[in-house]
Amino acid sequence: MKKYLFLLLAASATYFNTKAQAYNSDEPFLIKTFANTAVKNVEVSTSGGSISVAGVNPSETRVEVYINGNNDRKLTRDEIQQILNENYEFTVAQDGDKIVAKAKQKDRNMSWKKGISISFRVFAPKAVSTDLATSGGSIKLSDLTGNQKFATSGGSLKVENIDGKIDGNTSGGSINVSNSHNDINLSTSGGSIEASKCDGKIKLATSGGSLKLEELNGTIEANTSGGSIRANNIQGSLSTHTSGGSVRLENLSCSVDASTSGGSMSVDVTKLGEFVRLSNSGGNIDLTLPKGSGLNLRLSGNKVNTVALSNFSGSVDDDNVNGTLNGGGTEVVVRAGSGKINLSLQ
Repeated sequence: MKKYLFLLLAASATYFNTKAQAYNSDEPFLIKTFANTAVKNVEVSTSGGSISVAGVNPSETRVEVYINGNNDRKLTRDEIQQILNENYEFTVAQDGDKIVAKAKQKDRNMSWKKGISISFRVFAPKAVSTDLATSGGSIKLSDLTGNQKFATSGGSLKVENIDGKIDGNTSGGSINVSNSHNDINLSTSGGSIEASKCDGKIKLATSGGSLKLEELNGTIEANTSGGSIRANNIQGSLSTHTSGGSVRLENLSCSVDASTSGGSMSVDVTKLGEFVRLSNSGGNIDLTLPKGSGLNLRLSGNKVNTVALSNFSGSVDDDNVNGTLNGGGTEVVVRAGSGKINLSLQ
């Protein structure tokens, strides 16, 4: 019995000692500093981990590397280093005015279960431009003023406080962009998109997820192949379309061109731009426009309901309204197909 107990205690001690030696993936495996060097560009690529780049003071410039064993494997630092040496092309270095951080499998046919996930967190001067790519992890950028180009095959994108050209895409993850300016071009093959407090030329596209737009100003183009669209407090011009979801647009101070192939539409324009163009193949359209405005109205649907149109010149029947209101002005074209149109003036 004593011999059995001794063996059990010895085995337990060995187990906990092994666990204690395992690398803690919440801590950097490697930190490499580039303090006060001339850095204008950041190039990062990895085959599976995430990437983040944040703007900091030049004295804080550095790259942190985080590594996880695939398939929830717990690895020691020595085991990770051996895997890196034998199976990966791994670089963290400075090349002129560019920081380069790369991790790539030497053998593309290597078993995924035996591999590791290598993530990079880069802290660089705010004015840097980036070129980032990962085959599956998320990408995050914050507090930068240069031009940003980035792509992932499946992870999410998060962009905040960027003042520069933004060009990013993911093959399936969600997108969140906020407090950013200049040219913004973001796309996903299936995830949802949220954009808030941005201005400039904004282009957003998803092949199936929903769109949520808040406090945007500029030339805005936002499309989805099937999800719903929600927008609030938009200025400038808005073009937004979905192949089947509902559309709800509120507090618009802009020109608007919106459509859906089947969901309901609710559009509230508080300040008119050059035009209002709405189209729905089958669902109803509720439209609110500023009272007393000059309008050129062309409305058609299965049924058109309006308030009393004083100072109107034109024709009105059950399914069409064509004419000018208050002497004419902003073009308002609404097509509801087999759905109904409800127009109110407030």
